[in-house]
Amino acid sequence: MDADLSQGEVAFFKLMNAIEKGIYQPGDRLREIEIADRLALSRTPIREALRRLEAENIVEHRPRVGAIIRRLGQPEVVELYEMRLVLERTAAEMAAKHAAEAEVDALGDLNDEIARNGTNPALAAATNQKFHRAIYLAGRNRFLLDAARAMNNALLLLGPTTLADADRISTVVAQHAQITEAISAGDIEGAGAAAEAHLQTSLRYRLQVMRS
Repeated sequence: MDADLSQGEVAFFKLMNAIEKGIYQPGDRLREIEIADRLALSRTPIREALRRLEAENIVEHRPRVGAIIRRLGQPEVVELYEMRLVLERTAAEMAAKHAAEAEVDALGDLNDEIARNGTNPALAAATNQKFHRAIYLAGRNRFLLDAARAMNNALLLLGPTTLADADRISTVVAQHAQITEAISAGDIEGAGAAAEAHLQTSLRYRLQVMRS
């Protein structure tokens, strides 16, 4: 981590990393003392990090309870996926225009890695994030990348990964392959349609998990 970062920034990035890894999940209470012990930092930078997380709408402060990681309700989840669908369809279409052969190969390698990590949901989820980010990068549009980064905070609030069973992994890998093939072929419309179908499937599965 950059040596020029303040202790508060270090605490923020460490806490974000812990949320990304599922150590802290939506609905969890964030206690300053426990976090300070876990991250080996004093309580002052932890307090600063929590204020920043609250400003970025990841954490909410409840009277007599303290800091809680926000939990999205079904309407918010649907809204988030609607926005994600727009961005990822656009990213796939732009990738079909601009992706280099090496970038397409990287997408295939990442998808193969997801398939291999089917018995490790956390690792599969981390690789899945890399796959989607690789599509954004291949799209060659910095403004689209900025929009994707802003959306990532909300994605942290979805809770545990849905990549927890073999059938779900198989579906994801197959849909990723369709997106990759369309990008490789320079099929702009096909890449966008495949990305949209993938996000629609992901939303249905997420809502199913929420109901169970």
